[in-house]
Amino acid sequence: MVAHIGTVAFVGIEARPVDVQVHVASGLPSFTIVGLPDKAVAESRERVRAALGAIGLALPPKRITVNLAPADLPKEGSHYDLPIALGILVAMEALTSDTVEGYLVLGELGLDGGIQSVPGVLPAALSASGLDLGLICPAATGGEAAWAQNIEIVAPENILGLINHLKGHQQLSPPVAVMDDAPATYLDLKDIKGQESAKRALEVAAAGGHNICMTGPPGSGKSMLAARLPGILPPMTPSEVLESSMIGSIAGNLTEHNISRMRPYRNPHHSASMAALTGGGMKARPGEVSLAHHGVLFLDELPEFQRAALDSLRQPLETGEVVVARANKHVTYPARFQLVAAMNPCRCGHLDDPALACSRVPKCAIDYQSKVSGPLMDRIDIHIEVPAVSANDLSLPSAAEGSVDIAKRVAKARKIQHKRYAEMGIGDTVSSNAQVDGEALEKVAILDDESREILMKAVEMMKLTARGYHRVLRLARTLADLDGGGNISKIHISEAVGFRQKRQLR
Repeated sequence: MVAHIGTVAFVGIEARPVDVQVHVASGLPSFTIVGLPDKAVAESRERVRAALGAIGLALPPKRITVNLAPADLPKEGSHYDLPIALGILVAMEALTSDTVEGYLVLGELGLDGGIQSVPGVLPAALSASGLDLGLICPAATGGEAAWAQNIEIVAPENILGLINHLKGHQQLSPPVAVMDDAPATYLDLKDIKGQESAKRALEVAAAGGHNICMTGPPGSGKSMLAARLPGILPPMTPSEVLESSMIGSIAGNLTEHNISRMRPYRNPHHSASMAALTGGGMKARPGEVSLAHHGVLFLDELPEFQRAALDSLRQPLETGEVVVARANKHVTYPARFQLVAAMNPCRCGHLDDPALACSRVPKCAIDYQSKVSGPLMDRIDIHIEVPAVSANDLSLPSAAEGSVDIAKRVAKARKIQHKRYAEMGIGDTVSSNAQVDGEALEKVAILDDESREILMKAVEMMKLTARGYHRVLRLARTLADLDGGGNISKIHISEAVGFRQKRQLR
């Protein structure tokens, strides 16, 4: 007899169906797993043997063969434990095959028969919903799986409870979808004294979803400004919450397996490798750009990152996804993030202070800033100088306007953009001005003669690329939306051009 149990294999955030086939036949006692299992899957033999023994069941002294089909798809992770155990129980006729039909199964077994949590339950639940199947998963991840609508979810704490449920001896309560209701602890822009121009740039970046680079001496508040950007961004939509949570589920980062509406904020150290930023490794796991999906990726000390790692950000900044290509795997992860970069003007950081600057000024600044490639800097919409804060600014009381006030203006501008792109029929792919391109950009960024003249002069004087030209248009559209969504005027174009200016060091 061959038992068939459904489960999944994860390729990126996609959950592909896998058929766990268990065959028990006469012969010398053995337990073999085939179908490209990794080390964790191969070790399932011992966990399954111990877990079944813990509930008083011994494996039969026969030849047990487990095939994970399709055989050419690599199988990784410990979530195959539970489907293998159920397949053995069906093959031993301890369970009837009809009790497990119609389910996808995943879960790691403990040696005492408990079912441990595993990553990827949310994508698996959504895959089960698409296949019109139910889901059997660990109790700890039941709240995560319950976000997939209209499917039956069985979430046992141990394998004995699951067997009793399948046999009808007891009834397990269906899990309830759980939202992480911890209060948002966003930092407030009121904490920052001075830096009004930087706060304005941050508001524009939030209103249009634009990337921003801040250059200034140490202690000028660049990191503080970046940390307060999530507090002025609008709340995530339900679809954005789901997409972000799927990546968190695959990475095993969901706090207590609860879904959160807080936008991701990732702040990797400058020693991070290319694989850490864009994803990769032996199992092609998601990187920081994917973990920041629909959120903020803050790169402090930008020139200190490896140049190859920084240049690997070019593709996701343009396309909103990253392709991790390895010899044994080809995976695509979503990566629609907002980049916030911070850097000192030179290695010593005191380029504008003759008393503190090193003897190599300005060559040290040229060498330091040239570590970041021009094509990457061209993909950053807003470039601003963040000067040192004076003692007079520090002695002033806190600003009257904080993150709550700015967030209201940002939400109003985003609402204008959402309505505009929904009416154009592109609302499913474009949610902010930073994402609009091509013919759609020409329709929403119409310039009068005076504005066009200012832009043409700026293109000629600043030697803007075609990408830079379009990014100025997007910025101008955002500035007009902050003013109520009317037509772009020369004031908006002038301010947008100012955000593209970078210091000339030669």
